[in-house]
Amino acid sequence: MKRKTENPRVVVIGGGTGLSVLLRGLKKQPIDITAIVTVADDGGSSGRLRSELQMPPPGDVRNVLIALADTEPLLESLLQYRFVNGSGLAGHSIGNLLIAALTEISSGDFVTAIEQLSKVLAVRGRVLPAANHSIVLHAEMQDGTIVSGESIIPKAGKRIKRVFIDEGVKPLAEATQALREADAILIGPGSLYTSVLPNLLVPGIVQTIRESKAVKAYICNVMTQPGETDGYTAEDHIQAIHDHVGNSLFQYIIVNNGEISEEVRALYAEKGSEPVTYSEEKLTAKGYHIIADNLLVYDKFLRHDATKLSEIIMNVIGAKV
Repeated sequence: MKRKTENPRVVVIGGGTGLSVLLRGLKKQPIDITAIVTVADDGGSSGRLRSELQMPPPGDVRNVLIALADTEPLLESLLQYRFVNGSGLAGHSIGNLLIAALTEISSGDFVTAIEQLSKVLAVRGRVLPAANHSIVLHAEMQDGTIVSGESIIPKAGKRIKRVFIDEGVKPLAEATQALREADAILIGPGSLYTSVLPNLLVPGIVQTIRESKAVKAYICNVMTQPGETDGYTAEDHIQAIHDHVGNSLFQYIIVNNGEISEEVRALYAEKGSEPVTYSEEKLTAKGYHIIADNLLVYDKFLRHDATKLSEIIMNVIGAKV
């Protein structure tokens, strides 16, 4: 039964652009949002700050904070701005540098830094790293070779067999608490092996999700990702999650059934990307409820329709809380 005095509590797990797009739609809904974000990034500005300052990578956190923020367009542009000159500054975004500075001001406490910037940006919800320290992501390829580094794995040019993280990683207590209290848990969209699975591989995260009485849904990517999910169907995405953390982690699978124009297909094909298809029969046979709709928006890039996706999610939540 839906609570009369509280908004539904929704936890979203992922990273990258897909998560940010989803959150831009969800923040307009009457819900309490917690975003659990990967800390496995080791490329670009995030990788440099991670290495030089011994702090978790701020890039995915920055994007999620901005997605959930109630800010003027100019401030958003400022936080996303990357320096193009300067031997030390070139490539760094102002948002990443702000998070790095706040982390040092907070005596190295990354979570406190995020909380402080959330207040400044009037963020509608909470943003939490899956762990309060960096995670090193490794991939075993089909040929048996091991590739280490989130930014390097998709560039290896080999098919991924599995990904794994080092032992000793501990989940952030606030993250597991949010999962325990959630009315709904959403996984994805985002890069399967380098955004979604790194969060699920943090010890304690999957166990807490399984124990939760929340409604749970996986939001499948619209397009395959070169170097990660070449040729993958929705069933392949699900199977990869099964292989890493077991089955029956969620009840619903949200997939796109909208048509993509030949022109857009051709543009993505040049980059080695193609639409993610699905088989209703195969997914249903695995015990999942399928929600299929035209979820596409195209503006230079294909994205999930944040408004429509958030409405679908609210309908699922409304039937359960």
